[in-house]
Amino acid sequence: MDRKRVLQLLECLTAVLLLGFSCVIAPAFSTVDLASSCSLSQPECSKLSSVPLDGYLTFFETKQAAQDFGRLRSLTPAAVLHPGSTRDIMSIVRAVFLSSSNISIAARGPGHSVNGQSQVEKGVVVEMSSFRGINVNVTGMYVEATAGELWIDVLQACMKEGLSPRSFTDYLHLSVGGTLSNAGVSGQSFRWGPQISNVLQLEVVTGMGELITCSREVRPDLFFAVLGGLGQFGIITKARIYLQPVPTNVHWVRAIYSDFASFQRDQLRFISEAKKSNVFDYVEGFVVANSPSYEFGYNSVPFDGQTVNATLMPDRETTSLLYYIELAKNYNNNKQPASSLREKVEEILAEAKLECVPTQVFVQHTSYLEFLERVHATELMLRSLGLWEVPHPWINLLVPASKMVDFERTVFRNLDASTINGPVIVYPFNRNMWDSRMSAVTPDEDVFYLVAFLQSVVPSMGPNLKTLLDRNSGVWKYCEMLGCKQYLPKYSTLSDWQTHFGAKWKDFVFNKLKFDPKAILSPSQGIFARGEDIPVPLSYR
Repeated sequence: MDRKRVLQLLECLTAVLLLGFSCVIAPAFSTVDLASSCSLSQPECSKLSSVPLDGYLTFFETKQAAQDFGRLRSLTPAAVLHPGSTRDIMSIVRAVFLSSSNISIAARGPGHSVNGQSQVEKGVVVEMSSFRGINVNVTGMYVEATAGELWIDVLQACMKEGLSPRSFTDYLHLSVGGTLSNAGVSGQSFRWGPQISNVLQLEVVTGMGELITCSREVRPDLFFAVLGGLGQFGIITKARIYLQPVPTNVHWVRAIYSDFASFQRDQLRFISEAKKSNVFDYVEGFVVANSPSYEFGYNSVPFDGQTVNATLMPDRETTSLLYYIELAKNYNNNKQPASSLREKVEEILAEAKLECVPTQVFVQHTSYLEFLERVHATELMLRSLGLWEVPHPWINLLVPASKMVDFERTVFRNLDASTINGPVIVYPFNRNMWDSRMSAVTPDEDVFYLVAFLQSVVPSMGPNLKTLLDRNSGVWKYCEMLGCKQYLPKYSTLSDWQTHFGAKWKDFVFNKLKFDPKAILSPSQGIFARGEDIPVPLSYR
C-alpha cells in the first residue's frame, strides 16, 4: 500500500472516531479512475482528472446518477464526484468555473427528485450521499448536519440527546441539502413553517467555488437566496437546524368527511390556532375514492383493527370522492400518561365540533418515531411488491385558500376516482411562517394549500403514464389561472419561470449573477442555460 493511501486511511479513521463524520476512500487503483471512459473532450477530462481530491471522481460508475425517483427523465453525467471533504466540492466547482468549458454541476442526494432536477448531461454530479456528519449541540438546541445526511438519521441522532427538529417532510429518507433547496413541508409546517424556516446557519459552496458560511446576520443575501433556491446559487454542504425537546409518543387521529366544505372548515380552524398549546401538532388531509378499496378508498383510512361503517358513507351516485383529515398530538410518555393525553385529545376534538361523518373518527397511539416513519413503512411494502421503482408523474400545487372551492368544484369533482393510483394530499399552511426573503415562492394569500397528486404508473394497474401526464397538464393550466404556484416546480420556458417567481424574479436573477455567474449549477431545473447570457432585468442594467 502506497504512502498516500495510508495517509488517506489514517485521516478517514480520525474523522470517524474524533469528529463523527464519515469519509470516502478512493478506489485502491487510483484517486481518479481512467479517463478513457470520459464522454467529454480530452482537455476537459484531463482537467477534471487532475483536481486533487480527498474522495474520488469516477467516469465509469455514472448510471445511477442518471436516474431519479420520478423515472421520467434520464440524463447521464460525464463524471460523478464522491467527495471526501468540503474541499473536494470547492475544488471541482472552482476548476470548472476557471475553465473555458461548458461543463455543468449538480448536487444529488438519494435521488428523490421527480423531473431530473439532480441530473446533468455530460457534466459532473456531486454524490452528496457519501458526504456525511451529524453534531448535536444540546446546549445550543441545534444540530449541525452535512447536506448528504438523511433526515431520518438526523432525527435519530437528535433523539439520543432528547431532542428533535421541529419541522419535517412526510418522508424522512431525503437529504438535508435536497429539502432545504426546495422548502421541506409536512403537517407540522402550519405551526413551525417549512424546514427552510428552521435553519440557523448554512455552509455553501457557490458557483465560483467559494466556501461561505451564512445566516440571517452574516451574508444574509446568500442565506436567503439558497433556502428554496432550487440549487441555483450554491451547493449546501452543511446546515445548522433548530431543535426542540423530543416527544416520545403521538396520538394519531383520522376523520372522514363526505363533503369538501366541511373538511376545509375544520382544517382551517385547526391551523388558525397554531400558537396555542392546546392544539394539534400536525394537520394534513387526503382525498380518497368513495369505494371500499383498501388502497385508495375509505377502507384505507382506519388504523389496524378498526373498520369504517360503510352504511354511513354517502351514496356513490351522489359523490365519488371522500376526504379525511389526519391529525397528531405529541406528548412525552414520561411526563404525561397516555390515558390523560387521550382525554385531552378527546376534549380538543369535542371542542372542535368536527363536521365529519358521525362516529367515523379513528385514533391510534404510537411512538413519535413510528409516526414520522409512516411513509417509509409504505415504501418497504411497495418495494417488497416491486412497485416502488416505477414512474412517478407527480405534481405538487400551492393553491390560494380562497380558490380552493373553485379548485374542488373544477378539479376534484371531475376526477375519475378509478384513476387514483397514489395519495392525493390536501392541507393548508400559514404564510406568516414563510420568510418572504427566501427564494421559495408561495401564493399571495395569508393561507394557502398544498394539493399533491402523488401518482404511480404500475403495469397492468390503473392509468398509463401519458394519461397521468395529460391530467397533470390540464390541472396545471386551470390552476395557473387561480394564481397557484408549483411546489418542486418544473417549467419549460423562461417566461414560465418569470411568472412563477413574480416579484422575486429580479432578485433571483441578481443572485444568480452574484453567486453563479456562469450558470454552472443545477442546469436541469431549466431556469438558466449554461453558456448563454443570464437574462438581466432592465432595472439592473
